[in-house]
Amino acid sequence: MKIGLVVEGGGMKCAYNAGILDEFLSCGISFDYCIGVSGGSGNLASYLAGQQGRNLRFFTQHLHSPRYFGLRSLLRTGDLFGLHYIYATLSNSTGMDPLDFHSMRDNPAEYRLVATNALTGLPEYFGKNAMKQDDYRPVMASCAIPAVCRPVMLNGVPYFDGGLSDAIPIRRAMEEGCTKLVVILSKPRGFRRKPQGMRLLYAARCRRYPKIVSLIDNRHIAYQRNLEEVYAAERAGNAFVFAPSRTVRAGTYTVKEETGWEFYRLGQADFAARREELLRFLG
Repeated sequence: MKIGLVVEGGGMKCAYNAGILDEFLSCGISFDYCIGVSGGSGNLASYLAGQQGRNLRFFTQHLHSPRYFGLRSLLRTGDLFGLHYIYATLSNSTGMDPLDFHSMRDNPAEYRLVATNALTGLPEYFGKNAMKQDDYRPVMASCAIPAVCRPVMLNGVPYFDGGLSDAIPIRRAMEEGCTKLVVILSKPRGFRRKPQGMRLLYAARCRRYPKIVSLIDNRHIAYQRNLEEVYAAERAGNAFVFAPSRTVRAGTYTVKEETGWEFYRLGQADFAARREELLRFLG
């Protein structure tokens, strides 16, 4: 049996999965295979490195820097979210909050993250071998939101947020041999994504990447299909799904410490409420 963990992205909403991942560390819960998207991919790196509490600091402490998010970051780097600040300046070995790269690399679990090829519009999956100490560009690529972030170059190819092309990669996890999956979503059950607004903005900003524009146009349709796959796997007994048990008001561009705490504590509470059920599922 190969048990996998799938972690969705979602900006500040990822503080929810950070709470659950820290509870996994507290309880010694591990997986054979872990795959994450966007902010979920970065949170998984800390989880696999065994760095309990590290993800929380990015949602409650580091976000107070003007280099984390906002106009200053946009003017200096071209990114509304300071991806280089988050995943290099802070996370490098000499940074304020370094990722324990060697512990992450030596963790026996397989680790995958999803990024979207800006030229083809297709998801691509990167593993530990795509990263090295102080070079976390694959994570940056997985988090690069079109229109408000520049694409991240990997081997001469531009990449954007993995959520555009494979928001909840349970199919990929199954293709790679997982027989059971734990899935952490960032939106409550019953959520339905609406068509993306501000089309003139993203179409103009991404005009060099028509495949990306098309993905954004149809993202609400693809996401709903993705959710249906998740819940079908749950009904079949092959997936255990965590989803926020109540709604916390936060948009893609919400950056508030109190919101980070609210999502994190909700993740902890949802884990506590279903801990025994989860352990039975894991066997």
